Amino acid sequence: MIAILEYGIGNVSSIKNMLKKIGANAVITNNIDDIKAASKLILPGVGRFDYCMSQLRSSAFFNVLERMVLELKTPILGVCAGSQMLFEKSEEGSGTGLGWIKGEVVKFKTDKLPTNYKIPHMGWTDIDPAQNNFLYAGIESPRFYFTHSYHILCEDITQVTATAEYGYNITASVQKDNIIGVQFHPEKSHQFGMKLYKNFVNL
Repeated sequence: MIAILEYGIGNVSSIKNMLKKIGANAVITNNIDDIKAASKLILPGVGRFDYCMSQLRSSAFFNVLERMVLELKTPILGVCAGSQMLFEKSEEGSGTGLGWIKGEVVKFKTDKLPTNYKIPHMGWTDIDPAQNNFLYAGIESPRFYFTHSYHILCEDITQVTATAEYGYNITASVQKDNIIGVQFHPEKSHQFGMKLYKNFVNL
């Protein structure tokens, strides 16, 4: 069973609908027993970094979540702001992130962008996956839907599993052991997102 974490943030219904299309057993939940029983977890996120982190830390299941991820090594997929929360801090706020992956989240550098590039980065963008990364298996010419004004700087570049170009090279996805994050929205990315979720479910 896949637990989509409900903590008052995120486009959870769209994620569940996408998982339903691929035949995955998924539940939107903040119930500790559901989370303990899950084989995989999805951490959605929409909105400001500090608010998302405050909501997550105040949830009844937060300590259980950390144990599931850090001790039991349950696979977790962070989506959009959920991927940014996996890191130590963000220029969007003053609070700390989960710190499960070393690095930070930074605002797009407008002085590096061509004048016709707008912030937030919003729309379909091609990505360049790392060779043989399971998340992109069977996806030809992958392109996903992005909407964000901040992007990840991963301290260990070997943990970057895909990049994208938006004026300059940015991180599109990361993985450290069982902890995975995607900056884009698979649930808004049609057949590409459907296949990515299927690859995660089959991990």
